[in-house]
Amino acid sequence: MDDCCDPTRADSTQITDQCPRNGAKGKPVPLITLKSLLVPDALAQLNAHQRYRFCASPDCPVVYFGEDAQTFETAQLKVPVFAKDPGPDVPVCYCFGWRRQMLQDPANRHAPDAIAAHIQAKRCGCEVNNPQGRCCLAEVRSAIARR
Repeated sequence: MDDCCDPTRADSTQITDQCPRNGAKGKPVPLITLKSLLVPDALAQLNAHQRYRFCASPDCPVVYFGEDAQTFETAQLKVPVFAKDPGPDVPVCYCFGWRRQMLQDPANRHAPDAIAAHIQAKRCGCEVNNPQGRCCLAEVRSAIARR
């Protein structure tokens, strides 16, 4: 029998959507993202049989959290996390090297077009390069809009 209507299952699913540190709702992230970006000691702790979510809250050190409340924090990643680090040299586009400071320069206002061309040519690898495990184009546009 399918347990999709089991209230305890629904409750546990709801809990796993929330970061165990701050309660923010996390977005699903592919396992390949964690495998690519965790430092070796953290990767050795990864449970490849569970799903993970990304916590985008800038004031929370947790980057990924699992269904069993396992967490991985910023210090356990190979790269700085744009959503959590306000520094000028933090990557916004992890595939093609666009950093926050570069996007503040009006001369680079066409960066989204250049990135879109790379995406069209199937050159991006967001699932293995971007800590969010997804396309950066929205963040790039947002960084440019904040000039």
